[in-house]
Amino acid sequence: MKKYIDDFTVVENRRLNDEYVILTLQLDRELPEILPGQFAEVRVDNAPNTFLRRPISIHDVNLKKRQIKLLVQEIGEGTRTMGSLQKGDKLNLVYPLGNSFSDPDTKEVLLVGGGCGVAPLLYLGRKLKENGITPKFLLGARDRDGLISLDEYEKVGEVNVTTEDGSLGTKGFVIHHPLMRTGNPGYDHIFTCGPEPMMKVVAKYAEKHGIKCEVSLENRMACGIGACLCCVTDTKDGHVCTCTDGPVFDSTYLKW
Repeated sequence: MKKYIDDFTVVENRRLNDEYVILTLQLDRELPEILPGQFAEVRVDNAPNTFLRRPISIHDVNLKKRQIKLLVQEIGEGTRTMGSLQKGDKLNLVYPLGNSFSDPDTKEVLLVGGGCGVAPLLYLGRKLKENGITPKFLLGARDRDGLISLDEYEKVGEVNVTTEDGSLGTKGFVIHHPLMRTGNPGYDHIFTCGPEPMMKVVAKYAEKHGIKCEVSLENRMACGIGACLCCVTDTKDGHVCTCTDGPVFDSTYLKW
């Protein structure tokens, strides 16, 4: 797919809690095709110690309004600067980068996300819904405040949640939810994004039950175009760049 470098205008900065914000960005022309699972490399201005772009998953897309949404977790100077952007500010993006989640050949799908890994699953769920598939979501966080925009996911499919402290949903990690504990899962395809230990367990569960599983890796991706080689991951075909060959992989293709 063709890549673009564009200046977007911030039309909304919605603060969800002390850690997360959702930036709604608008382009002054028609958006190109963007697929679920792809990401953008964001240039962070006015952050003296931030030299590289930041890879951010594309959280949602509205082609009619020419808008995309980015879920930003404030961790360092770069993401904190992004989190402080106001309406009318500009943000430069290289996009859409990477590959995408596949179109499943079944109507029974489960989308599993943990922490900031829930970001690409909203757009994926929305596209599945448009194609006649109502997905099940399984979303996990440390506590109820870490569960992001559940109302938006509920518009798309059935939402199930876990929290480590038990403040909402099943207590524990996503792997402790009944959807991940049953011997008769009732779905044929799993898409997952989040912490690597979580995805490894989800992938192992899928393999055990003969379920196709796609994982979206969250490796550090400095350039987004396969030049810097800082995001390589080990696969059955050797080392590949996560930013170009991924970030989405069939879980059985990875040498975890």
